[in-house]
Amino acid sequence: MNSPAISRRVFLKGSGGLLAGTLAFTSGPIALLAPSSSWAMPLDSLSTRQGEILLAAVKHIFPHPHLEDAVYAHVVRSLDKKSEIGDFHTLLYNGIKDLDERSGGDWLALNNIEQLDQLSAMANTSFFQTIRSDAVVSLYDNSLAYAHFGYGGGEGDVGYLHNGFNDLIWLPDPPKPEGGYLPNESVS
Repeated sequence: MNSPAISRRVFLKGSGGLLAGTLAFTSGPIALLAPSSSWAMPLDSLSTRQGEILLAAVKHIFPHPHLEDAVYAHVVRSLDKKSEIGDFHTLLYNGIKDLDERSGGDWLALNNIEQLDQLSAMANTSFFQTIRSDAVVSLYDNSLAYAHFGYGGGEGDVGYLHNGFNDLIWLPDPPKPEGGYLPNESVS
């Protein structure tokens, strides 16, 4: 596996970690947006290992089998930015430490089922709730997620009533309501 290029600024900064990987799917909407099949996400406050643990935790909390790790890395980046605040950093640090202690020292070494069991046991903690609440926004509110899930994002002032309202291919075909779907449709 090739090492991702790191800018001199990121290398000299050195205080944080780095999440890096390659795209698993070399075709598809995310691959079209990515400039290369390798990606890297510098971390300012968190170590590489802490970032990897948070990445795996987010994937367990919001599992999408074909969603690239590069999209999940946006959540870790968001948490990293917020962890520059002392109390937030302590919350993440202690939560990661707790995960490791619950698993005998290395949560990442567990298989997926064991990881999920250990993380589920922490569902009522501030650590888990913080990750979950941040991920609700930062996972789904970025252009890579939009491309994966087929959301067009803000497509101007036309809105979705006249552009994409009726293109949900993952729902079964509902019966057409009397008067049509749209306000300007005539009754057939």
